[in-house]
Amino acid sequence: METGKVIVEKVRGQSTVTKCFSKYPLKFIIPTKVGSSETDVVWIYTITYGGGIVSGDSIACDITVGDGCTTVLTTQASTKVYKAVGAKSSEQVLEARIGSNAFLAVIPDPVTCFSTAKYSQRQVFKVMADSSLLLVDWITSGRHERGEKWDFELYKSTNHIFYDGDEPLFLDTVSDMGADLKILLEQGTCAGIAERMQDYQVIAMVILLGPKLKHVQNQIQEDVKKIMSQSLHMPTIGSRQYTSRQNDHHLTKPSFLASYSVFGPKGIGVVTRIAAMTTESVYNFLQHQFSSMEPLLGVRPYS
Repeated sequence: METGKVIVEKVRGQSTVTKCFSKYPLKFIIPTKVGSSETDVVWIYTITYGGGIVSGDSIACDITVGDGCTTVLTTQASTKVYKAVGAKSSEQVLEARIGSNAFLAVIPDPVTCFSTAKYSQRQVFKVMADSSLLLVDWITSGRHERGEKWDFELYKSTNHIFYDGDEPLFLDTVSDMGADLKILLEQGTCAGIAERMQDYQVIAMVILLGPKLKHVQNQIQEDVKKIMSQSLHMPTIGSRQYTSRQNDHHLTKPSFLASYSVFGPKGIGVVTRIAAMTTESVYNFLQHQFSSMEPLLGVRPYS
């Protein structure tokens, strides 16, 4: 059952919310204006009445971004998923349609699952040939300052993008160890999640799709190349610093890992995957990558 719906359309040449509906446990906050008055964008903040997602909650949100409109869907803080009560799990579904020459940015703060939490989310986007989409999907290890490190029961995230109706363009294929068509982190596997993730506290995925994000796509690819070249640089055998002892005992794990790949016809999309030891480092990365979008979105995302 739908718990929230927003339609953004052009009214007198401006991106305007023409329909907005929400009910418990979901609520929308839509500021009158974000950033410069000259920026044509609608910002939508999603919040829940309990300050997080409670065991058993089911949220279904429908967003339509009309032709030529720009919309941002975000949060005010991390999405907390509280402890599961018995066999109850929580779920959240987002379905979004992005019109011709329209742009949707889905840029939430990370999901943080408490100990024993059970949570699944599904996000489906339907785009046109000239639509643009920015999607950030990320999760932290939990309240690790309280000793909860990847201690939830289940986290499952599915992201699908369909082109021009029902043609699959992108089916999310990411997990803690590279599983199948979804993020699937579940206790009871061969090795515990915490053991497999070691010191990494955050995993994230960033999707950049469409003509309005071409410059950001180029930047993020170059920056990821530089980051990984520096992080994974190994001294050559002829180097004075290189010894087998150093190789065996003194190599440090990179604190920030990233990779990227292109997808879609003519490489119209770029997906970047991240594993990091701190949430702050991911915030810093996102701030830097999206800083050039201020004229389009009114403010710098994650600033």
